[in-house]
Amino acid sequence: MRVSNWETRLAQAVEAARDLPFAWGSHDCATWAFDVVRDLSGGADHAALWRGRYRTALGSHRVMRRLGWDLLEEGVRALLGDPLATPLLAQRGDMVLGGADPAFGICIGARAAFVGPEGLTFLPLSACHLAWRI
Repeated sequence: MRVSNWETRLAQAVEAARDLPFAWGSHDCATWAFDVVRDLSGGADHAALWRGRYRTALGSHRVMRRLGWDLLEEGVRALLGDPLATPLLAQRGDMVLGGADPAFGICIGARAAFVGPEGLTFLPLSACHLAWRI
């Protein structure tokens, strides 16, 4: 269930991400996407499991392995359950996993927003592999 003003919160999260520099463990794809999910749903802070526990890509992989997640998909399934039948069913505010080097993002319509070292980027939903309803 989403909070009453989730549309405004989603727009604010995307705008804020444009201005924040990428930082492993505090403003990376997983931390940002799960923070958005928390803010839109009023739910659990899943990113607390890894926030601030790594500062590099290698460190992020180590933390995920310690959590028992060999793949990003395993981790998000453990936290959010089974994905939608196809990412094309994602709606604004839903979480996605997409891109050539899979990253977590948030659906913002026909595209998804992702935080990465190059800043905030956007991909069409057709470039996403999985999606979860929030």
